[in-house]
Amino acid sequence: MSFSKNIGLGFSSYGKAFNILFRHNLWWTLFIPLILYIILLFTGFELKDQLAEYLKSTILGATNLENADFFLSGFLKGAVSWIIGISFTIIFFFAFSFFGGYLIIILMSPLLAYLSEKTEQIVTGKNYPFNIEQFARDIFRGILLALRNMLIQTGIFLGILIIGFIPVLGWIVSIVSSIFIFILSSYFYGFSFMDYSIERQRLSISNSVKIIRKYKWTAITNGGIFGFTLLIPFCGASIAPFFAIVSAIAASIAMTEIHQTENISNEQSKNQCSIVS
Repeated sequence: MSFSKNIGLGFSSYGKAFNILFRHNLWWTLFIPLILYIILLFTGFELKDQLAEYLKSTILGATNLENADFFLSGFLKGAVSWIIGISFTIIFFFAFSFFGGYLIIILMSPLLAYLSEKTEQIVTGKNYPFNIEQFARDIFRGILLALRNMLIQTGIFLGILIIGFIPVLGWIVSIVSSIFIFILSSYFYGFSFMDYSIERQRLSISNSVKIIRKYKWTAITNGGIFGFTLLIPFCGASIAPFFAIVSAIAASIAMTEIHQTENISNEQSKNQCSIVS
């Protein structure tokens, strides 16, 4: 499949995903991200406020500003509180942008596994009898894969960060690194969504890596739409969980077509490996 077809499949599957979501009565799943969003919102802001308050108390205590009563003491206390509050808000935003996607995928893995299987049933007509053991394996693999991808991305990010301190080379790297990190995270997000379909074929993660690399631009397109929502200031945290649902459905649609393409290719050439074994 060519580069343009890979990207086209990623976008077209998204359009079909919305159709399946509402035409096949899967809209009720949108309430689950709503609950998740409320939990993440209150937990995240509570943790941010607690850390900010602890740091503020530590700084004021270490500098004796806590009990100071000179002319500018009130202004300095306010400035410290404001700087810490703004700093932690920015840190919280960037931390959620970087790790939030994986957190959502991990917490929603049972729902994403269900939606991926349900989508394939709708598209192909093939029924998968419910098996609690297999369902648990799907969830565990989804969590394991998300953690794997997050660790790899974090390692690459830290490597880029270290290179960024090198004169001249660091400047060049800093210019292109943000684009590269977004593409990389999009690939890993799409990887996580698409792997649910590969798991149903009883293939290992190593085989899944080979398949997703072959269709990397489909994965990047799928994950990129989800990843973009994480970057939207203020409302990214509220809409990203909903787009995780659409992304999982779209990934299953795309993988169904990829399965069919691979099978056709195998009939034409015995040298190519089949996705479905």
